[in-house]
Amino acid sequence: MVAMGADADHTPTSGILRFMKQTVYVETSVVSYLAARPARDVVVAAHQELTHEWWDERSRGFELVISELVMQEASAGDHDASRVRLAAIQDIAILALSDEAVSVAERLIAGGSIPPESAADALHIAIAAVNGIDYLLTWNCKHLANASLRVKIAALLEDAGYACPVICTPEELMEG
Repeated sequence: MVAMGADADHTPTSGILRFMKQTVYVETSVVSYLAARPARDVVVAAHQELTHEWWDERSRGFELVISELVMQEASAGDHDASRVRLAAIQDIAILALSDEAVSVAERLIAGGSIPPESAADALHIAIAAVNGIDYLLTWNCKHLANASLRVKIAALLEDAGYACPVICTPEELMEG
C-alpha cells in the first residue's frame, strides 16, 4: 500500500508510507461532524458523539488517510469552522487526486451508482478504491454509506479492476 505524504502546509509530497494497519479514508462529512459545534438536532448530535468516540477510541487502530478533495472541502465555508476542520486532519496522510481516480469516478457516474450532481461523492469512492484503501468512513448515507447502492458501486469498481472499500459510518466501524 502506497500513499502520498503531506508536508507542513498540507500539500501532497512524494514521501512513501507503508501501511501496516488497515486503512481508512476519512471522508469530509466525518471531519465536519468531528469539528462542528454540538448540534441541537438529536440525530446529528448522536452522529457527532459517535464520531468523537470513534476518533478517540478506534482511529488509532487504523492508518488514516484523506485526499486533496477532502482538504478542499474541509477548507470551504466559514473561516473559523474550516480552521477547526483543517486542524483535525493536519497530521493525516493525503492521497493525491489522479487521472485514474477521475476516470473511475466518471465510470461510477456513467453506471448510475452516483448522480452527476454528486460527482465529488464518486470521486471519494474512486480515490479510495484506486489506492486500495480498506474502509471509506462517511456520514453521507445518501450516496456513499447506502446499502442499496453498495452492491452497484462494488460491481462497477470490480468491472474497472478495483476492490471496493467497505463504505461505512463511524458507528459501523466502532467495534473490531
